Amino acid sequence: MNPKDFKIGIIGGGQLGKMLIQEAKKMDFTVLVLDPSTCAPGGKIADHHIIGDFYDKDKIRELVEQCDVTTFEIENIDTEILSILEGEGNTIFPSPKLLETIKDKSKQKEMLQQNNIPTSKWKRINSLEETAEELGLPFVQKSCCGGYDGRGVYVVKNEEGFSEALKGESFGEEFVDFEKELGIMVARNSRGETKCFPVVEMVFDHKENICDMIIAPGKVDKDIEKKAKDLAIKCIEGLDGVGVFGIEMFLTKDGDVLINEIAPRVHNSGHYTIESCITSQFEQHIRAICGMPLGSTELIIPSVVINILGQEGQHGNPYYQGLKEVLEIPGVNTHIYGKEYIKPYRKMGHVTVVDRDINEAINKSNKVKKVLKAISMEVNSVE
Repeated sequence: MNPKDFKIGIIGGGQLGKMLIQEAKKMDFTVLVLDPSTCAPGGKIADHHIIGDFYDKDKIRELVEQCDVTTFEIENIDTEILSILEGEGNTIFPSPKLLETIKDKSKQKEMLQQNNIPTSKWKRINSLEETAEELGLPFVQKSCCGGYDGRGVYVVKNEEGFSEALKGESFGEEFVDFEKELGIMVARNSRGETKCFPVVEMVFDHKENICDMIIAPGKVDKDIEKKAKDLAIKCIEGLDGVGVFGIEMFLTKDGDVLINEIAPRVHNSGHYTIESCITSQFEQHIRAICGMPLGSTELIIPSVVINILGQEGQHGNPYYQGLKEVLEIPGVNTHIYGKEYIKPYRKMGHVTVVDRDINEAINKSNKVKKVLKAISMEVNSVE
């Protein structure tokens, strides 16, 4: 293979697309990206940026037909045209059929049940009253499609909460009284080779329901780690997946592991792999979709990842307050995504703190959170 002559297409030019491109360019692949924004982070570094919507059939066709393999960094895209293009002989990984299953979270649940993979009890919502009667209160309501980064999730605590419930097609999940939320990245190439990255702990900001901290490796027993890895492989094999997948799990107080959600792409919970593992999740995804051998997933050094989120009330051009101060802390690695507009709770970057002592890495990360703020350059920000 001459990498320069091999073209990779990526649907989506956000931060995940940018980091995929950075790894692809290390191997000298040619990369094309489709994104509607003229200032998309990935579009700035791709060999070619096609400006187009993720549901623009003509633009998707333009991208796919120019590339040897096409992948994506976002689920909310037109799977109908992707299926047609795959049927015409174009290579798309993960497959459009898989994406169609994953992007509808109720279909994810059905897939898990069909493959006897443990997950929480659930029910499609016809009426909130009926769902509450079957699942009990509280229960978790999730939008079937379109939810991400805490959007499309609502905890129905009591009957008074019915009025604030999500609109549109949704389903209910039994509320799991979990000990920890775990995550694991798993990779599979077109030859069926699979590899798991280490199990991590995911700490959430429950106010915004967004991932606040990733601790790698997670503080779990060996038997829990094995159980999590076995389930992750079962998920990706059940989907016949090719690429890297993010699997979110609950560790219950009884020691059971339940699958929460599956992301058919590189994922926030795998960012630590850039500094902490021999092969990053982004390099692994490029290897997998290009039919190359998978790299080692061995952990080199423990780490903690925190997101750099837009502060409340901040809108406009971003400014990273405290950046110089946090770079003075040993083991700090900053990743600024290059987004040109800041808004509250938008992911503007992340910081990975590495340290041989995971507790020290956590302490340093808490210092970073206090000092590093993504704010607007404008003097008068608006709510």
